[in-house]
Amino acid sequence: MHTGSSRSGAPGSGQRQVEAKVWDLLFHALDDLSEMDFERFRDALAHADLRGCSPIPWGRLEKANRIQTKNLMLQRYGAEAALHAAITALEHIQLRNAAALLQEGRERGGNADSSRPHSPAGARTLLWMGVPVAGLGEAYGRVKDLNARVGDSASLSARYSRLVLVTGPCDEWQREREIAAVGRGHADLMKERASTAVAVADLFKPDAEGWSPKEVVLLGAAGMGKTMTARKIMVDWACDRVFEEFDYVFYIHCREGNLLAGEASMAELLARCCPGGAPPLDTVLQHSEKLLFVIDGFDELRFSVEQPWSELCAEPGERRPVDVVLASLFRRRLLRHSSLLITTRPAALQSLQRLLEHERCAEILGFSEADRRDYFQRFFGSAEQAAAAFRFVRGHELLFTMCLVPIVCWIVCTVLRQQLGRAGGLAHGPRTTTGIYVLYLSALLRSLRGQQRQDVPAMLRRLCCLAASGVRRQRVLFEEEEVQGLALGRQEALPLLLNEHLFQKDISCVSSYSFIHLSFQEFFAALFYLLEDEGEAQEPPVGPSRDVKELLESYGSSGNYFILTVRFLFGLSNEDRRRELEQETGCRISARITQDLLQWLQESQKTALALLLEETALVRDLELCHCLYELQDERLVAAALRPFTGLHLHGLNLNRFDQVVLAFSLRRFPGLQALELGHCCFLWDEPEDDAEPQLCKRPHRCVGACGAALGSVLGISPALTELSLAGNKDLRDEGVRLLCEGLRPHHGLGPLPLEQGAPSPCVQPDLEHCRDGAGSSGWLGLGVSRLSPAPRRLWQCGLTELSCESLAAVLPDTPSLAELHLGGNAVGDGGVRRLSQGLRDPRCRLRTLRWCGLTELSCESLAAALPDTPSLAELHLGGNAVGDGGVRRLSQGLRDPRCRLRTLRWVPRCGAEPGGSIPGATSVGAGASPGCLGAQEPRGGCPQLEMGSDLFAVG
Repeated sequence: MHTGSSRSGAPGSGQRQVEAKVWDLLFHALDDLSEMDFERFRDALAHADLRGCSPIPWGRLEKANRIQTKNLMLQRYGAEAALHAAITALEHIQLRNAAALLQEGRERGGNADSSRPHSPAGARTLLWMGVPVAGLGEAYGRVKDLNARVGDSASLSARYSRLVLVTGPCDEWQREREIAAVGRGHADLMKERASTAVAVADLFKPDAEGWSPKEVVLLGAAGMGKTMTARKIMVDWACDRVFEEFDYVFYIHCREGNLLAGEASMAELLARCCPGGAPPLDTVLQHSEKLLFVIDGFDELRFSVEQPWSELCAEPGERRPVDVVLASLFRRRLLRHSSLLITTRPAALQSLQRLLEHERCAEILGFSEADRRDYFQRFFGSAEQAAAAFRFVRGHELLFTMCLVPIVCWIVCTVLRQQLGRAGGLAHGPRTTTGIYVLYLSALLRSLRGQQRQDVPAMLRRLCCLAASGVRRQRVLFEEEEVQGLALGRQEALPLLLNEHLFQKDISCVSSYSFIHLSFQEFFAALFYLLEDEGEAQEPPVGPSRDVKELLESYGSSGNYFILTVRFLFGLSNEDRRRELEQETGCRISARITQDLLQWLQESQKTALALLLEETALVRDLELCHCLYELQDERLVAAALRPFTGLHLHGLNLNRFDQVVLAFSLRRFPGLQALELGHCCFLWDEPEDDAEPQLCKRPHRCVGACGAALGSVLGISPALTELSLAGNKDLRDEGVRLLCEGLRPHHGLGPLPLEQGAPSPCVQPDLEHCRDGAGSSGWLGLGVSRLSPAPRRLWQCGLTELSCESLAAVLPDTPSLAELHLGGNAVGDGGVRRLSQGLRDPRCRLRTLRWCGLTELSCESLAAALPDTPSLAELHLGGNAVGDGGVRRLSQGLRDPRCRLRTLRWVPRCGAEPGGSIPGATSVGAGASPGCLGAQEPRGGCPQLEMGSDLFAVG
């Protein structure tokens, strides 16, 4: 139990320290504005004369929230100029006091908490209960993380990010949707709920009918930020940011109140917590209308406050048992004109409701998307690290959704910061989703002590039974009878893991329970199948079958409802995860289902289509890779993939996390021979956000990402003979360069077809690598064709002259590379010239070249290379407007006796049906040397020139 207030600034040094202080100043200045004033402020930024600062377009400000507006200002003006623009805009809308406060904070060096001077009236002017206000900041202005070492702490002002608070009830069907939603669907639901958002400063303000509450309940699940919000209220009140109507604010933490024993008066309870000696409480408590009690963690009280009215006390000086004193405060017999702000978990809401008369209830939804980004920036300090970490989490739909919970966001940031400090950074992926959820459970359980801690194993078994039953029945809300039937109602640790909801039913209210999110229910459901039964005093709860095979058999017909449960089954089968859970929960975790999981995984790929095509050795489901990634066991992953020879995925949008998962499986694929990723997009997973200057901008699709990922795989997959990235136009020059690095000396990839057209934002590249008819070489292509044992035309990979330089360099180092397709790529004459240099290298063994988009100058470079490329036997030229001059130049190369070209195919335009004619066809046919034309001899063994649909036998 404490009282006090805080003043603290953002830590840092040099330029980063200045930026952090400016962020704080702007954030608090905008945070203090009412909704109407904030709209006027944005209008001023867009239309007013900002005295040297250019206006920000209204289109970017119209829907910007406070954080986005702050970031827009920093992006456009820089730190110091942003402060100048903010002060000018505040003055323009006649908020001169706010402008003066911001200017004062600027002159004081940017300390966010010093940006507001103390009120000239009231108890906060110089002293708080006889103690300097600034001296009380130590009680609230610093926070310790769960993993803090001795001396470690962080500034609350620097770490705290805004939480979304909403008022108004939530219907049962709305709650079900919230619990089950992820990704964009969840974000849309949160935005819908946020339409009733309320600022902390407005919690005691009158509503539309003029009613002002005296009791406010701040509702939030475990880890949702209730205590941080309560402490931030103390900090902000001391700086006149909130609740200026109260002269005194007392902070009472119920967990510490449990330690108080014996009898005491309200005055004595408060005096024990006041630093600096006994304050004049007798005088203070006489004016209860000016008092606010912030009561943090009502659900953590370990004694009942539902005392009979006759036993309650009415005088602050009356000595009674502590539970009676607190009950008297809650039920308004003691200090009845004071105000209460009570934080609690949902599971205690019903008992709290019985104590209060006319309360206002606000629910903490957690971080909005913008606030999650802001939290990453504050946590990492480094804009570069924050950007890298945020991009990674943004690409993991489930983790990003759950980062709305502050403690989950902290766990994720902590893990990512440790990963960024290691060699390789995030390239190999940080903790699995299962690992993050294990850490979340551990963080919650660490708050338990004594008997509560001893009860965890029994409570957890029953909780897992409830979760598994709900998953099998596809339910996320549980009736009170179900919870009580599992003996969960008597567990004091229950509020940690279950939320209680009150819904109207007919003329009464009923309680329902849920996990904080469906994903946590699925985590506990998976754990249900691994918990060992140990001798309990009571019979184990009746629930679904513990046979995991029944769950797996239902997987295919469940409409993917069990998809996350199965992932968690694999993740919890990891030996390290099992050991962590055993240490934290006191339960024994079994590994008995691991072989059942691996057998099911292998059988799951034998679909009806695979059996029909006789392709049962191919992996066709990315979900298999996600399961193996959660497993994180090299030996077991290799054993699971051993029956397969290829992985075929088509038309998928692979986000950042998908790419990590895919690379993990490919690197451990012992017999990988064929890899097809046709029409798969490698995404960067960061939508455009002009309101976020601190994070590095990237295109929506990651240029070259597939080249980097697959280049690393090629070097460690010696059996790979077929590779297809058809339709992936975003590979481009950087992707080809990285891919070529993988092709170099360590890989025996055969042909390399790279066919493309003019870059199109809606078409992607195709990389295909296949064996030729004799099986001595493969091929690699970039275009739109599907993987096939024989090469086919590939299109539109966005390659330019730079790509040809990379390819030319790799040709001599890849003697098994037999086919190169460059169709529809705007490589230009310079690209042809550069690639020709690689063709002339005596180590080059290219046999087939397919190209389009040539000009007369391109033919000159190609003709000069033909005599020096004895392995080149087949040349495909389609859609080339080379003219008569180009044909004449190419003919010169064909006449050279060193030329070994056997087949020349010439089609009017790339991708067209055979037919028609081309200029100069006669001159080519008449002037070409018989030894230079024709590799295929379907007509009597004659060499051939194919022009359109006609075959011309020469010689």
